[in-house]
Amino acid sequence: MTETQFKEILKKLDNIFRPVQVGSNENEWLAVGKLVDGISTKDLDIILKKEPCQFSIKKKNEQVYIRISESKERIILRIPKIPRIHWVLFLLTIFTTLLAGAMMEGARIWENPLEIFKGMPFSITLMLILGTHEFGHYYYAQKHKVDATLPYFIPAPPFLFLIGTFGAFIKIKSPIYRKDALLQIGAAGPIAGFIIAVPSLIIGLLLSDVIDKVDIQGAIMLGDSILMKLLTWLTHPGLLASQDIMLHPIAFAGWIGLLVTMLNLLPIGQLDGGHIAYAMLGEKQGWLAKAAFISLIPLSFFSLNWLVWGLLILFLMRSTKHPPIQDIHVPLSKDNQMVAYACLVIFILCFIPAPFNI
Repeated sequence: MTETQFKEILKKLDNIFRPVQVGSNENEWLAVGKLVDGISTKDLDIILKKEPCQFSIKKKNEQVYIRISESKERIILRIPKIPRIHWVLFLLTIFTTLLAGAMMEGARIWENPLEIFKGMPFSITLMLILGTHEFGHYYYAQKHKVDATLPYFIPAPPFLFLIGTFGAFIKIKSPIYRKDALLQIGAAGPIAGFIIAVPSLIIGLLLSDVIDKVDIQGAIMLGDSILMKLLTWLTHPGLLASQDIMLHPIAFAGWIGLLVTMLNLLPIGQLDGGHIAYAMLGEKQGWLAKAAFISLIPLSFFSLNWLVWGLLILFLMRSTKHPPIQDIHVPLSKDNQMVAYACLVIFILCFIPAPFNI
């Protein structure tokens, strides 16, 4: 049960119960307060029985303790209702990524519209990576009872934006109070997306063609990360210095997945990396975020993409600092620290100094 669902139930008790303290543990919410004069616990029982939840009510002196958890039947039978806007954006993004993938394959869609299905390998792979990334966030938000929306996919015309999408995001609708929840929600997306992107890239590299560099005229050259160089060496060990790889659409989608993972792990503001860095470093995250943001200036000499991304971060977030949470001084467990270090390793493996060049 999320915080929003819990508060909706409390609202129905407004006329008879005055909470003075609320809290939660792994499986339930607790509200402590007083009954309005003339009201008994039986009145609470009558209202709460109408709600899809499990509850218990105890009265000690003048204090009333209400414990509420999600009904087991509801957990088993509940099918999330997907708002129309999510379906519309999802289907539009499938269409634009199909179109982008088909264009990469040289399809003549205006002459034969069915050739759009040549874009399926790219579209399916990219949507799977983006969807898995966002589902990682969503799953851990639900696990920590943080109210979050389903993913919003953002379509983009491939004529303007090569890959046919600006990505996806979920919207957090209730506060995150604990460091462990902040870290796990932030880290789940990049780790989940990385797990899908790596095998996609390997499969795509095996399907890719080796060409001579002299045959490349005016093409977009993709930058190499440490991981990309390693996987290229493993899949094409005989590659000569005079040769390059023409990426298969599946490999290109995998490469985009690693790029998205790297960008999200920048320790700035409310990016995934900002959540992780704040959970690990507390207020010191502000200094790291400023240093990371300033470093985008020299990186823009390698690729103007960094300047564009830096301006976009500044426009959307307005600040490099992460908003405070309540238990910032509570130490993280070793397991959570290991998750943060794993994200740092992923960032280093995926980092690309110059992502795109002509």
